[in-house]
Amino acid sequence: MNVLRKVGLVLAAPALALVFSLAVTALALLASHTSPVDDFRQVLDYASQPRTQALILNSATTYYIAAIAVAIGFRMNLFNIGVDGQYRLAALIAASVGGALSLTPVLHVGLILVTAVVVGAAWAGMAALLKTTRGVSEVISTIMLNYIGTAVIGYLLRPGRLAVSVAGSNNIGTRPIKASGQVPGISLVPGSDLQVYGLVVLAVGVGVGYWFLLGRTRFGFDLRATGANESAAVASGVNVKRMVVTSMLLSGAVAGLIGMPQLLGSSYTYALDFPSGLGFTGIAIALLGRNHPVGIAFGALLWGFLDNAFSILQLAGVPKEIVFITEGVIVLSVVVAYEVVRRYRVRAEQQAVGRQLDDIAGTPAAEGVAA
Repeated sequence: MNVLRKVGLVLAAPALALVFSLAVTALALLASHTSPVDDFRQVLDYASQPRTQALILNSATTYYIAAIAVAIGFRMNLFNIGVDGQYRLAALIAASVGGALSLTPVLHVGLILVTAVVVGAAWAGMAALLKTTRGVSEVISTIMLNYIGTAVIGYLLRPGRLAVSVAGSNNIGTRPIKASGQVPGISLVPGSDLQVYGLVVLAVGVGVGYWFLLGRTRFGFDLRATGANESAAVASGVNVKRMVVTSMLLSGAVAGLIGMPQLLGSSYTYALDFPSGLGFTGIAIALLGRNHPVGIAFGALLWGFLDNAFSILQLAGVPKEIVFITEGVIVLSVVVAYEVVRRYRVRAEQQAVGRQLDDIAGTPAAEGVAA
């Protein structure tokens, strides 16, 4: 019974947040003069189509890596708000390196991935050094680094530097990555003409590595201990500054991989229309999944569902901002729901301790001692 109660408490918060967000979405649809029941039915019908399911998996793959990158910092009370700039700059440099070379497939893909990891880690490392040497908040430094990264990308992504003109288009991008550097898709959804990113395997590997590192290693224990109580961690011999630098480097390294599924599986070039904002989506999903690899997976699938399945409503004249309302309400309500559940858990534990003390006080041995 205790186990079932614990599982119920874990699932209660996201369930309450989802139900509340759907209710708010229904109200927003009513305000748009549409029928929520018909709209939800249309969304579910569209989501059941094989191609839509492949789109959901592709989006979830990218979102999952983004959320893991954020969660690494969250577990140590570090807020890496700069994931967005880290992955975009990493994707640009990795695309440039990949487009300039022609190697054997394994070496080519490996070099692109390593380049992305190194660039992402280096960009996040600057915020870590500022925090450990000058006491600059990582929130401020990573936000500023986002702006700097955007400016650097704008400077480099020009013809004559790292970009070339795209034939038949006004768009510009890096040199296309040759076939040896591309990762073929996987036919995971039967009946779909759209394949799932081959680097979905990478996302799974990142999740497993995150779980093993934090839950099965001394470093993971030190990281979680530092995040829970920095003073106690220092007293036990943990070098907090080193942990800050290492955690930010790991977070940035994973952030560098965010753009790789699309870069190597779809676009093969970094252009002006390369997706942005994935880092901020990762923050929301990490919060929803409580920084747990399995919870994050469900959160990434939910976000992929919202982004892709709800797009069918635009054909019916429903504003696309309805999806943004749903996502925003989920983030806000999940924070409130987790706090409500936490307070309920604390109250229940206090009551359980009180009952145990009453039982002990009422035993014959206790009565004899009292006498």
